[in-house]
Amino acid sequence: MSKKTANMTGNKSMIDRLGGQKFIVLLVVIVLFAFFNIASPNFRRYTTFVSILDYSYYITLMAIGVTFPLITAGVDLSIGTGLICYSLMGGYLIGFCGWPVWAGMLASVVMGILMGCVNGVLIAVLDLPPFLATLCTCMINRGIGSIIVGGFGISWPNLSAPGGWFRNIFKIEINGTLVPIGFLWIVIIVCIMAFVLNHTKLGRYIIAIGSNKEATRLSGVNVKFYHIMAYVISGFFAGLAAISYSAIFSTVQPGTGAGFELEAIGGAIIGGVSASGGVGSVFGTLVGVFVICLLKTGLPFIGLQANWQQIITGAVLIAAVLVDIIKKKREKK
Repeated sequence: MSKKTANMTGNKSMIDRLGGQKFIVLLVVIVLFAFFNIASPNFRRYTTFVSILDYSYYITLMAIGVTFPLITAGVDLSIGTGLICYSLMGGYLIGFCGWPVWAGMLASVVMGILMGCVNGVLIAVLDLPPFLATLCTCMINRGIGSIIVGGFGISWPNLSAPGGWFRNIFKIEINGTLVPIGFLWIVIIVCIMAFVLNHTKLGRYIIAIGSNKEATRLSGVNVKFYHIMAYVISGFFAGLAAISYSAIFSTVQPGTGAGFELEAIGGAIIGGVSASGGVGSVFGTLVGVFVICLLKTGLPFIGLQANWQQIITGAVLIAAVLVDIIKKKREKK
């Protein structure tokens, strides 16, 4: 085989590996959107489009964050209840302690970062299995959130109240029409984190940990530090997701949030993040999340309620994992 042919084959393999699944998932998003538009006239309403984006913000932010632990061959199950816990704490500080909204938002993010540090230390330093460690912190988050508000729901300031400006971060009204500007922020964040993952030492080492942790350690990399940082990133984005959730929904209820993490993890895996670590794309995660959001929003329009939504979403996730397994088997041949 000539050098030119070998290079072409290598480039083609790289394109297939990095872009193939994202392209397929993007086609799935387009097909699902077209199907729901044809199947239900009500789905075509502008308000439905806004609802899909409203639902996507906090799931996307969690999914971007959890992409990093997944790439290390780990997982973060604490982000769903964490989102609710951080939102409840921020709302409590604003509503009952008189903190300004910006300080409550900052507190939500800081608490997410701290819980990310806890997860990282448990996993990278104390060597607990990621599933067990983050399942425990998932339960801790749920308990802390309920204790903070005494078991009652809490509301952040509404749009017309002092401090209600933060709700305009994700959605503004122009001439009576709601404009979901939050999607622009999501695109900017995705671009930034894609750069971090692919073009910084932090991102490259996180990928290396997922590919071969021992080889990365032997090459002189501080594996524990970068492993912890993957969970800090996940916690940081759970804090941002808490802000988006508080901005979109009028009331935050304690004891909720369980299952949010599965939608975020599912979106990341559907978007091409390998379940066994070492491979992942932030852009792919964004596209994968929209598969989840479209199913969640669109299935009720064709008469399929919660139970069927869970079954279909689970089946899609199984298909994504099988695709990942098949790709890895082909690469070994």
